[in-house]
Amino acid sequence: MDQQAIDGMFRAYGLSRPCRGGLDQRWTPSQTRLFQAVENVFGVGRDDLRAATRGRHKVAVARQAGMYLARVALGMTLSSAGLLFGRDRTTASYACRVIEDLRDDPGFDALLHAMEAFVMHPDSRTGRTRQ
Repeated sequence: MDQQAIDGMFRAYGLSRPCRGGLDQRWTPSQTRLFQAVENVFGVGRDDLRAATRGRHKVAVARQAGMYLARVALGMTLSSAGLLFGRDRTTASYACRVIEDLRDDPGFDALLHAMEAFVMHPDSRTGRTRQ
């Protein structure tokens, strides 16, 4: 696959072209809000979320929640949600199943609901309506 085809594939997923050491880290505003929500709630940095290793349990759950929110709140495909976090579609699918199971806990469900609201409607935390 040539470089032009690779660049086109990344643009199709709303990401910028690949660069040495991973993806060029320019995100859409909604993707930025997604990362902000996950970073703030779970206390995990973006580099840890996108690291090639599995990491600690806290990092893994945060990453799974991020892929779930990318899928549910942003409507991304499993492939693009996985790619956003440096993973493939099967990992994103597994993450969505894990988070759906964790949502049986009312406290975790409320947390995810608040994160979804922030990602989908950034002004929801201030009470202002979007115009």
